[in-house]
Amino acid sequence: MDTESTYSGYSYYSGRSRSSHRHGERSRDHHKSRSKDSRSEKSVTINMPPAEPLLGDSAVRGEPVQDDNWGETTTAVTGTSEHSLSQEDIVRITKDLEDSVGLDCRRYLTLTLTVILGLLVFLTPLAFLVLPHLLWPEKLQGCGTACEGLFISVAFKLLILLLAIWALFFRPPRAGLPRVFVFRALLAVLVLLLVVSYWLFYGVRILDSQDENYQGIVQYAVSLVDALLFIHYLAIVLLELRQLQLCFSVCVTRSTDGETRHYNLGQLSIQRAALAILEHYYCDFPVHNPALLSASKSRAAKHLAGLKVYNVDGECPEAPAEGPGNNAAAGLAHSQSRAMIAAAARRRDSSHNELYYEEAEHERRVRKRKARLVVAVEEAFTHIKHMQEEEQKKAPGDVMDPREAAQAIFPSMARALQKYLRTTKQQHCHSMESIQQHLAFCITNSMTPKAFLESYLTPGPTLRYSRDHWLARQWTLISEASVTSGLKDGTVFLLKCVDFSLVVTSKKIPYIQLSEEYIDPKSHKFVLRLQSETSV
Repeated sequence: MDTESTYSGYSYYSGRSRSSHRHGERSRDHHKSRSKDSRSEKSVTINMPPAEPLLGDSAVRGEPVQDDNWGETTTAVTGTSEHSLSQEDIVRITKDLEDSVGLDCRRYLTLTLTVILGLLVFLTPLAFLVLPHLLWPEKLQGCGTACEGLFISVAFKLLILLLAIWALFFRPPRAGLPRVFVFRALLAVLVLLLVVSYWLFYGVRILDSQDENYQGIVQYAVSLVDALLFIHYLAIVLLELRQLQLCFSVCVTRSTDGETRHYNLGQLSIQRAALAILEHYYCDFPVHNPALLSASKSRAAKHLAGLKVYNVDGECPEAPAEGPGNNAAAGLAHSQSRAMIAAAARRRDSSHNELYYEEAEHERRVRKRKARLVVAVEEAFTHIKHMQEEEQKKAPGDVMDPREAAQAIFPSMARALQKYLRTTKQQHCHSMESIQQHLAFCITNSMTPKAFLESYLTPGPTLRYSRDHWLARQWTLISEASVTSGLKDGTVFLLKCVDFSLVVTSKKIPYIQLSEEYIDPKSHKFVLRLQSETSV
């Protein structure tokens, strides 16, 4: 086998080669066919069903959204029809509908049970007072002054209880949790047991015997209302006050870019801690930008694409018998392979220089386009001031509203802003309509150019952007421990959505021991004695 056939047998990616022997050609063709078969087996592409991204990237969804060119002529070529539906799409849509229906049913079922229990609680004391008048009114004793005063007490206590329950329980839900809130369920069971116990005692001791002492019946109803007020106080302690004392410090890390925040939480269950973290996430974390991540991935892929891997020490399974010519050819191939591996290693070692210069060039472009943008925006706002001065001299009917003023000056800054957003990979976060609305808002409130540019020069929190760009339909809580169990030292769980996940680690706040050291106030006093005579 000659040099070229040996090189093609030992390399993973071989180029074109010429052979001088038929056996070498057969060996090359055989290995080439095997490599094609292996590539055809390993290069299987599975098209996953498209998921809705957090930032509304049109390249991911394939849906017609706001054009990044803002009026310029562009042509997008895609390989898949946007109206086509695969079996995976149908399964995903069906699953989403089932999940949404299940969540809605559970939410309405919980609300229905809460309303039924609340009606039972409020109607029970009134029923205790009304039933004797309906069933045996002729046997009841007269109600004196003390009994009539108890009526006022029951009325005001029920009113206070109604307002307290409305303030604590009938609040709009912040989220749908995967499991039942344990303390709230225990309180509901406790209230149900209390009401059932009072009804049993009322049926046995009052209804069966038809008690004639109506003042005692009224006091019995008052005791039920008092017990309900105490249970409501217990609910405030368990649901609101217990979690106020900070016990844990949680570290929240975004899996894609490593953005990290720390929060202090009280004694919460894992699912309620996850809810508190998500509420902080939308206000504290900068918006997730997958375009920045794709740039780093493309840089790494470009670097790896230039590397070739060679098998220097292996043996060709179909090599012919060794001979002087074959040994020389094999040695030459080995030396060439080692030389190419050394060249690839040197290129890999110099890749940090390429990365350094790429980042320096990117920063230079960003600073240049930022300067152009700042100048364009300042000129536009200066033009607005001149327009306002001129409009003050006009009639009231000819004054331009802020929306029209924003549309008039937007073209002067649109190109600079578009180039800056493209350079910083933010073009999918801001549409032309949202920028014009923000510009009109700044004009209405007499804001400066710097205030207008702050939304585009610095990545803001997730809630700053449009709802269509960041809203994730559902978060998934992944935890080894039960989500209803409380936080502990070293608890780790994940909050996963479509594009990324939040890794949460909890640490217990250490016990702090303070000691006091007393310093005598007299120890700081001193006396300065000056001699009246001085040396001559």
